[in-house]
Amino acid sequence: MGRILDAMIATLPAAQRSAVARRAAALIDEELSLRELRKALRLTQTDVAQRLKKGQEVVSRLEKRHDMMLSTLRGYVESLGGKLELVCRFENRAAVRLKAGPGKAMKRPSARAREGAIP
Repeated sequence: MGRILDAMIATLPAAQRSAVARRAAALIDEELSLRELRKALRLTQTDVAQRLKKGQEVVSRLEKRHDMMLSTLRGYVESLGGKLELVCRFENRAAVRLKAGPGKAMKRPSARAREGAIP
C-alpha cells in the first residue's frame, strides 16, 4: 500500500520540507476565487458594491458565477484596486498578453490637448 503525501513529505529533510511548503503556498496564492481575492484584500461585499455603484447582492452573484464577460471581470478587479491582464499560454511559444479589444473605449484627448494647449 502506498504512503500518503504527508507521510512522504515528513521523510524529507527540513530544508526540502520548507521548500515544498513555500511552493505549495505560492501555488495556492496564484489561484483564488473572486471571493477569496476580495477577502484577502480585507474588503466586504458591501465595500466592493459601493465602488461598483451596485447593490451588495450583485457582488454576491458575481462571486458565484463561473462565466462572465471580461468587461464585468475587469470592473470587479478594478474595484478591488487591481488591473486585469489576460495572458495566453501555449506549449511551444512564449506567453502572450492580450491587449484590450475594440470593445474597450479609448479616451479621446480633449480639444485643448489636440490643439497643443496641454502638453
